[in-house]
Amino acid sequence: MSQDIFDIAADSPLVPMRRLSRPNRATYLAKLEYMNPCCTHYCRVASAIVRDAEDRGLIHPGMTLVDWTFGTSGIALAMAGITRGYKLLLVAPDRICREKQDVLRALGAEMVFTPSDALPGDPRSCVAVAENLVRTLPNAWFANLYENPVSLRVHEEATGPEIYRQTDGKVTHVFVPMASGAMISGIGRYLKSVDPMIRIIGVEPEGSAYLSLYEGGAAGTATAFELEDIGAVNPTSFWDPSVIDRIVQVGDAEAFNCGRELLRSEAVFAGGASGAAMAAALKEGASYGDDARVVVMMTDFGAYDLSRMYNDEWMRQKGFYRRTKSSLDQITAEDILQRKARKDLIFACPEQTLSEVFEMMKQNDVSQMPIVSYGSPIGSISENKILSILIENDAAMNAKVVAFMEKPFPVCESDATISELSEKLQKSASGVLITLNDDRLQLITKSDLIDALTHK
Repeated sequence: MSQDIFDIAADSPLVPMRRLSRPNRATYLAKLEYMNPCCTHYCRVASAIVRDAEDRGLIHPGMTLVDWTFGTSGIALAMAGITRGYKLLLVAPDRICREKQDVLRALGAEMVFTPSDALPGDPRSCVAVAENLVRTLPNAWFANLYENPVSLRVHEEATGPEIYRQTDGKVTHVFVPMASGAMISGIGRYLKSVDPMIRIIGVEPEGSAYLSLYEGGAAGTATAFELEDIGAVNPTSFWDPSVIDRIVQVGDAEAFNCGRELLRSEAVFAGGASGAAMAAALKEGASYGDDARVVVMMTDFGAYDLSRMYNDEWMRQKGFYRRTKSSLDQITAEDILQRKARKDLIFACPEQTLSEVFEMMKQNDVSQMPIVSYGSPIGSISENKILSILIENDAAMNAKVVAFMEKPFPVCESDATISELSEKLQKSASGVLITLNDDRLQLITKSDLIDALTHK
């Protein structure tokens, strides 16, 4: 039996992303770091920090733990501390989500709010206020989750090995939301030690400081962003560019909408930081091959962001809202082709005669056929067209089909939705050619769409 809820020993889930990553060839795996008692990746860290401080005699029950937080680190610290007999005093920006504030109050933590525009160095900033409270309050200890070296050690000794073990050592890329830098540096140090070829990619909001620091050696001027639990104005002592291969910035709108799509497509109820990581992974991974195993760290829980990214009105006010995809938009050309018995595309070459092409149609029981030259569709021909030609000139059967071909079928990628395909077919096209990942072509007809809709 566990001594307390933090003694629950289990790996956070690593689950495949199949629908959202369909256009890409790589295998995508979401590491659900928010699935723990605190619903945040800070759970591992907060529990370890409290126990480490107790072991070293720095704290004892009855003391007040003080820290500054963007919300979820405070929730984790409060759960780790209050259950062990500590009081919690947390300093937070006044713009953090209402849900996080409500949970912190429900836990019994005392809150002090500071202006969101107060940057480090400003006496009104979260860090300055928290440090001042520790100096003035009796029996208080500054937990400092964002700078505590235990944070780095936890990710190097636990999170990194867990990823490697869960992927049987086949992980090739890891995308990590960057806040303090402890997670990416810890994971990066371990994974690089076992396989230097594993690529470690940091993700931050547009306006955060890490990218300019990584590229130019100096932190640029940070600008405002709506995302929480990701990004930084200044780097922490955990910043270790030697284990980072690339840093990608993602805008607020792209991150929030990708997070919402994670819930609709994969039932992953994550927050904006996780949405940013997945958006970056999907964009960067478009060029990855079939052998890529991409792990994306899901660090924040969607229920802590219900009033913002999961609130349509808030999304509209901020200019972030995108229309929810309908159920038809979820069916793609790839889905439709999977229903068909895959065969090589039947097509005519421009130098073949009408007679030869008509014989191919009869043998293969098709009523229309694309005309392809050097792998590219240049036209089409149908039974009706051949019939109308012969009525006017029965000697045309020995003429080359290129002289009579109609316009080519429209071409779409394999991720085209059924709505897009239907629109193409409504414009009097009798078929749509689909380009597969190996550059082969397949044909989809109206009857294929009807079959997909009646059996979805």
